Amino acid sequence: MITYIELWKTKQAWVDLTKEERGNYLTALGPAIQQLLENGVQIVSWGNNMAATYGKVDYDYFAVWSFPNKEAAQNFENMVVGAGWYNYFDQVNAMGNATSPQEVMATMIDL
Repeated sequence: MITYIELWKTKQAWVDLTKEERGNYLTALGPAIQQLLENGVQIVSWGNNMAATYGKVDYDYFAVWSFPNKEAAQNFENMVVGAGWYNYFDQVNAMGNATSPQEVMATMIDL
């Protein structure tokens, strides 16, 4: 199982679109998201990054996904690029195998 985390904020190109254009763009993503869900992808959470977060990163939105395998996650990445998402949003991503806190801490110790 792969966990995939996205953090993003808008670029000026997004702000410059009309409200209708922004709505149309996001609505057009609906079928692609539905296809992901039908193929075993899970949306863990989407949200707004709260201003009161300690050590808050400079991104306004987040999404956490669960993919059945690395190939599915990479297909998602290609879909996002193909949709022109990065024209409108400044985004950073994190991806990795879902493990336990103990496994992650063991890798930290073994550096």
